[in-house]
Amino acid sequence: MTAARSLQRMIHLGCKQLGLDEDARRGLQLITTGKTSMSDMTEPELRRMVEALKKRGFKPFGNSYFKGGKAAGGKARPPAPRADLRFVHVLWKLLGEAGALKRPGRDGLNAFIRSRFEGKWQSVPIDVDALRDAGQINDVTRALKDMCRRAGVVIR
Repeated sequence: MTAARSLQRMIHLGCKQLGLDEDARRGLQLITTGKTSMSDMTEPELRRMVEALKKRGFKPFGNSYFKGGKAAGGKARPPAPRADLRFVHVLWKLLGEAGALKRPGRDGLNAFIRSRFEGKWQSVPIDVDALRDAGQINDVTRALKDMCRRAGVVIR
């Protein structure tokens, strides 16, 4: 997925979150960029649209996964026990920020791991932080890096 496509998805998500229908979205696009069609917009124009939605209250990462390390209920979740697992969380967060995920939170990450590796591994843990096998963690890391590359996400 290209960066432009990721931004378009984020714009659609923002409009849905704010309750904007297609006409309202196109009106905002016209005001913000001078264009009514996202396919005619450049990447900087798409970024301006995302910023315009944020000014109107769009919270791209409203999921508790992205709220300063706090789990649902406001309790701080301890960091993953291993550095390679923390890197998995970082990659997933970058994909979420790029708008490349349908479920950007921890639940989405766990669902991704189950769906992607259930047939390959003998057992899949309920939570990503329960992974201990370096080979399995490496499998997840490689899959997420591939997703980042396809989505145009730069890994720093």
